[in-house]
Formats: sequence, C-alpha cells, structure tokens
Amino acid sequence: MKNILLPTDFSENSWNAIKYVLNFFKNTACNFYILHVNELRTVASGDVPYLPSYEAIEDLYTKPAKRKLKELLIRVSSGFPNNKLHRFYTLTDYNFFIKSIRKHVEEKHIDLIAMGTKGASGLKQYIVGSNTGDVITKVKCATLVVPEKATYKTIKEIAFPTDYALSYDIRTLQPLSDILKNTKSSLRILHINKKDEKLNIEQQEHKELLEAIFEEYEYSSHFLTNTKVEDAIQCFVESRDIDLMVMVAKNLNYFQQILFHSKVEKISYHITIPFLVLHDKVQHY
Repeated sequence: MKNILLPTDFSENSWNAIKYVLNFFKNTACNFYILHVNELRTVASGDVPYLPSYEAIEDLYTKPAKRKLKELLIRVSSGFPNNKLHRFYTLTDYNFFIKSIRKHVEEKHIDLIAMGTKGASGLKQYIVGSNTGDVITKVKCATLVVPEKATYKTIKEIAFPTDYALSYDIRTLQPLSDILKNTKSSLRILHINKKDEKLNIEQQEHKELLEAIFEEYEYSSHFLTNTKVEDAIQCFVESRDIDLMVMVAKNLNYFQQILFHSKVEKISYHITIPFLVLHDKVQHY
C-alpha cells in the first residue's frame, strides 16, 4: 500500500496534479492524503508568528477548508469512480507550509508527494520562491511535480539527465526502478557536455555503476554537446517524446541549469512533462 500526499490549494492547477497521480497509480493500492495548509504567517515587525485564537482559526480557515475538501472528494469520486484500490483521507493544517509537509510525511509514512506547478511566469520564479520548490529542496521525500498543462498518458520513455559527477545509491534510485518495472518503459540516461570532452575516470566509473543498476531494464545512454544544457534537454525531450523526467535532489546544482532558467521562451518542455525528484532517503515506490 503506497501512501501519497497531495497538497492542494483548491486551484485547477492542483486538481490537475491529483488527476495525473490518480491515473498514474490506477492499478496500485494507495492511501491518498489530500492536505490543505493555511499558512502561518509572520508579522512584519519580526519573526514572531501571528497566532489568531483557536476559534478564529476554526471559523476563518479550518471550516471553509473542510468544506472545500469535501467538495474535492466529490469531484474525485465523480471523475474516478469505483477504484477499490484507492482510499482517500483529508487533512487540514494551520502551520508553516514546509513544517506541515514534513510532519505529515513522517506521521503518515508518506512514500510520494505530488504537487502541481504553474509555468506561466517561468520556472525560476515559481520553483525558487514557491511551495513546490521548497518541497523539492527541503523535504526528504520523493516528489512528483506535475506542470499545469500535463495530461496523463502511458509512461513509455523516461529521461534521466546526469553529469556523472556523483555516485547514486541503488536505494535512492529504487523508485525509478519500480516505475520501469511496472510500466515496462524505457530509460534514456542523458549526459550533456558544454564542450566535446570525454568523461574523466570518476565520471566513467559512475556511468558504469549507473548502467549496472539498470541493466535488467530497457535503457540507453546518450551524449549531447551543447553550450546550453537546457536547450539540449529541450531538443532531446521533444525528439524522443519523453513522458517523464527523473532527477536526484543531491544533483540539484546541475539541474538548476535545466529547471531554473529564467527565460520561459527558451524552454518549454516543463510545461507538459512531469518530473520526479528523488532523495537519498529510502523510498518504496
């Protein structure tokens, strides 16, 4: 039984993420925890949180949130009826967002967080300064990021960009192995050089280890030379019709070139392609 956390702000964007995940796990037994966090704010004069009374929290935040969560469950049951593999639970919280996420990840033994993103303003603005970006970088739990225009289709091609600078633990990559096994999809390990340079000894060792981890699956290794990493990714994703991007959080400096590009017109794959960020914490996908 997988435990999946679905933070929602009741936007169409977050609903799209929920739809994607329900389709993704349609044949998997799951507990879905739909969470709405009314964020605790700090007063402008200092770091002391503004804490209204319990009654005020109930009337202003908790009761309206519970009504909306009930409406959301009705929407789920209407759009995804009769899936006996899925159980749904609703949660409301009044807290700092990341603190709330961490609490529920630990208490509910969450295997995966799934969140939506809004790409209209460019990845740099919403990844770096948003709740989604904070979850990716500050919560040690596998996180599936679903762009606002993503629609689910059967996973056939998965891209795994890497600079081979780091060695990955097999347990960290277990969620990816599970996806490859369950979907019978193909893995495309992608390395991009800004110059036409060969791998050094350490990089070559990491490459061989990575290929050994995935040797039982359908995979291929690809090398591209491009002065702009994000342009190379864009070209590769479009030419191979990639369905999912998978990244490892400890390699985030490398991915900043891909994710945090400020000119949205220079990169469009993120608008439709979900990406899964893995952490070193052992996950069972």
